Amino acid sequence: MQNLKQAVLWEPAAGGLVRCNLCSWRCMVADGKCGHCAVRQNLNGVLYTLVYDKICAANIDPIEKKPLFHFLPGSSSFSIATNGCNFQCGFCQNWQISQMAQDGKIEGQAVSPQKIVDLAVRSGCRSISYTYTEPTVFMELSHDCGLLAKEEGLKNVFVSNGYQTKEAIDFAKDWLDAVNIDVKSFSEGYYKKLCKARLQPVLDTVTYIAKHTDIWMEITTLIVPGENDSEDELKRLANFLVGLDPAIPWHISRFYPQYRMEDKDATAVSVLERAYEIGRAAGLHYVYVGNVPGAKGESTFCHKCGELLIARVGFKISADHIKNASCPKCHAKVVGIWR
Repeated sequence: MQNLKQAVLWEPAAGGLVRCNLCSWRCMVADGKCGHCAVRQNLNGVLYTLVYDKICAANIDPIEKKPLFHFLPGSSSFSIATNGCNFQCGFCQNWQISQMAQDGKIEGQAVSPQKIVDLAVRSGCRSISYTYTEPTVFMELSHDCGLLAKEEGLKNVFVSNGYQTKEAIDFAKDWLDAVNIDVKSFSEGYYKKLCKARLQPVLDTVTYIAKHTDIWMEITTLIVPGENDSEDELKRLANFLVGLDPAIPWHISRFYPQYRMEDKDATAVSVLERAYEIGRAAGLHYVYVGNVPGAKGESTFCHKCGELLIARVGFKISADHIKNASCPKCHAKVVGIWR
């Protein structure tokens, strides 16, 4: 018990149960049991996190890998994860660590928040990213790291499936600077079938962040052949984003066979390019194609005059022409966090 940390955002319920209010499952957890994420456990009527000091991944990544294209471009981000996830996606690229806890296994090294921040500073990173698995489920560690990071002048980033509650967003919004949210599909059926989750809570999260916080947000959609690549669905997703803010960057990412979906082909580049055109036609200012280095849609162009602003190949920037958050040619504002 002494190695566990009490969880945040929960409340006691009758009969020794506790209700977790961190993510949209809002699990009612019986004594001795874990919630949907498998890393938050009720012990004698108190909810604890099992992964506060269990870092299972730590890397220095380009911020473009998150992907974030309008947030400190060209910088490095110290990226960490623990075991656990509140989704069970059949195409998860990090399933070895995200799904491990579902089998009752939790692995990782004990690394304190202060040590994580010190490593980020010494490595020359400008931010800490909570990523690889779902950061919401290790909110306690993210929170403590996040506050220390801000003291050192570092920014904080979530790469998330967007299943947070409003309470969780409010809990993080004072120290969380940016988020990339996976809107995996615009279909409830897709979420139920492939992610064992629901779409609406994700849309609620995206809407809440856009309308009620100052957190910088970009969206990613992994295009899975035959599952979420219809023109109708892509149009509806693009129109949803335009309705919130046409300046929200939308990353359209290529699927590669993995985990439980090794029988599918990789997404055709032509499908990604069609999705790119759908997003632009809907009125989105910034649409990007990911997982295809050198493909159309990697660089940033002015949405007003078409001037090349940031030239990219893969995760590398070859030129950055943005001046004072504006286009150097027509002086239109380019939204983002640039310094």
